[in-house]
Amino acid sequence: MTPMPRVSVLMPVYNAQRYVAEAVESILQQSFGDFELLITDDGSCDRSLKILQSYACKDSRIRLRSQINRGLTRTLNAMIQDARGEYIAILEHDDVALPNRLADELAFLDQHPEVVCVSGAQDLIDEAGRFLTCLQLPQTNAEIQQAALAGHGSMCHPGVMMRRSALLQVGGYNETMGLAHDLDLWLRLGEIGELANLPQPVVRYRLHSASLSEKYCGKQRQEAYLACEQAWKRRGIEGHFEAKEPWRPGKDRRSRHKFMLQYGWWAFTNGQKRTALIYGFRAIYALPFTPEGWKLLITAAFKSGADCFQAKL
Repeated sequence: MTPMPRVSVLMPVYNAQRYVAEAVESILQQSFGDFELLITDDGSCDRSLKILQSYACKDSRIRLRSQINRGLTRTLNAMIQDARGEYIAILEHDDVALPNRLADELAFLDQHPEVVCVSGAQDLIDEAGRFLTCLQLPQTNAEIQQAALAGHGSMCHPGVMMRRSALLQVGGYNETMGLAHDLDLWLRLGEIGELANLPQPVVRYRLHSASLSEKYCGKQRQEAYLACEQAWKRRGIEGHFEAKEPWRPGKDRRSRHKFMLQYGWWAFTNGQKRTALIYGFRAIYALPFTPEGWKLLITAAFKSGADCFQAKL
């Protein structure tokens, strides 16, 4: 009989042929090896399933299933039921786990039995894998819960590891929430145990226009408010929803301009001049007659090092 793995990694996949191989490789190359990788292709119309089948033939730790499209939360809940590990880790099909992620998170949960869910900082990358910045998240339970109750994304969903017993206790993912399912889950898990974030990055989180968070940002904010409202009621508190501004670009030119500038300055202050130039051009394309995009482009072309922070002011 095959021994039970300590960790079950869940990867739901839908139309991810551009990114899924890199996501799978990032799990197979982890420094910690006692895991199973559950992959469910949720009715992809592209080459995702063929790519996944080629990996499943080569590594026995992969358990691959294919189904007609059922949606993300229903698929995740079914995978939780199939998982055999004591711990459940999530990786989304377009993100990349850093090499020590599973080892670091497992060690933390083993040492902190009061914690039911842990994630960490995240390296933000774009559609081409270009590094933008490292996003730090609140680390203590009190800080994470306070941020979550105000609607903020206080944990990185594709970077979490959770106790399977805790997931089952709260009933898994809320299948009525297709976009704020992660925030809703943190709020419910936070009612039976503590939450934590590691200070080091655990995942490379990809920002791209085909992601659900970017395509349906407005609806995601609405669902986030509902998740908070339900949590306030369960906890008997009066809450205040702060996360009203979109955290991803919309379809209008002004929104695209704003976020291209943000991504460009992130890249520039992290020494990624070529990436900053790309986002300078993208900002100019969105709003060619505003000076901010030209400032980013010129600064990225002619300044570096100690000039970075001064250039932003």
